[in-house]
Amino acid sequence: MYPGYRNRLCQTETIDGIEVLRVWTFVAANKGTIRRSLNYVSFLLSAVLVGLFRRRPDALLATSPQFFCGVAGMALRCLRRIPFVLEIRDIWPESISTVGAVRASALIKPLEWLERCMYRSANRVVTVGEGYKEQLVDRKVPAEKIDVIPNGVDIESLKVDEPASVVRQRHGVDGQFVCAYVGTIGMASGLDVVLAAARMLLDKGRDDILFLCVGDGAVREGLQERATNTGLSNVVFTGQRDKLEVPSYLSAADACLVHLKRKELFRYVLPSKIFEAAGMRKPIILGVEGHAAELLESADAGIAIEPENVDQLVSAVECLADDRALCESFGESGHAYVTKHFNRDDLANTYLTILEEMVAPSHQGRRARA
Repeated sequence: MYPGYRNRLCQTETIDGIEVLRVWTFVAANKGTIRRSLNYVSFLLSAVLVGLFRRRPDALLATSPQFFCGVAGMALRCLRRIPFVLEIRDIWPESISTVGAVRASALIKPLEWLERCMYRSANRVVTVGEGYKEQLVDRKVPAEKIDVIPNGVDIESLKVDEPASVVRQRHGVDGQFVCAYVGTIGMASGLDVVLAAARMLLDKGRDDILFLCVGDGAVREGLQERATNTGLSNVVFTGQRDKLEVPSYLSAADACLVHLKRKELFRYVLPSKIFEAAGMRKPIILGVEGHAAELLESADAGIAIEPENVDQLVSAVECLADDRALCESFGESGHAYVTKHFNRDDLANTYLTILEEMVAPSHQGRRARA
């Protein structure tokens, strides 16, 4: 639990003028199938229970992952007949079986049935990329009720609180070229490739290049222990950092790594890390194929590599470390592209229009009855 919070059934606070209601959950670390499942299901039960007794809203929006948040939205939509938007930011349960988080087919089948029920119950389905829309259509979701609102960049939120020199000094970085991975260090990230690349660089005498892994997740401890035990002095793990510190860490990097395991499902994703790095004018090394690689090429924002390919990662980071002018060119080009095509304010206005169109029939019905 974060300081200042208690795990109550229901607690309310106001943040930036917005009422935020928090419900009880079984608190669990981001590892362990049983404990994480209890965490997910406890939120489902608490959210539905509390949601039954709140003032009826104009619209209900549930975002997945995690999967049972979407199930909670479906349940409240059915019980209270509220117009319902289901937001899909990851294709569950396929994504958890893809990374090996759940292997038992006996568990996957019921989740797939719930997945189909969620799609049917939603008035609109919003997803974050055309690739995901293709996946949803393949799952028999009508194309006309799917809207694509991709991740984007909010330049105003990318304000640096600490100088890059302070961040680098904190983690013992002294003059090296820093390639930073900033985000969840989870089962899908495939960051074993970083350890292998770091070993290859040391063997080549390139101690002028360092990998900075910023964040936490299910595999962070294991990776960090391996790096320490094998003497990888050119890999630094920061552990969990506050989201407000992210711009400062991006500022301290010379390049950013965006990477996922080489899985067919991940060809359809557009990681938000791309937009954050480009928004901070940082060149990107992208280990994600498909739609993400096409975006990187269109933006001319960095170097695309084959996921989990150690040789290509080493080659890319050496290329950028040896050519600072290329780094600057990629950074400026990427920044210009994402601010033009993926501006967060424009995307928010599009989302608001979707919500207004969805609730308009119910508002007209209320006026007619009055």
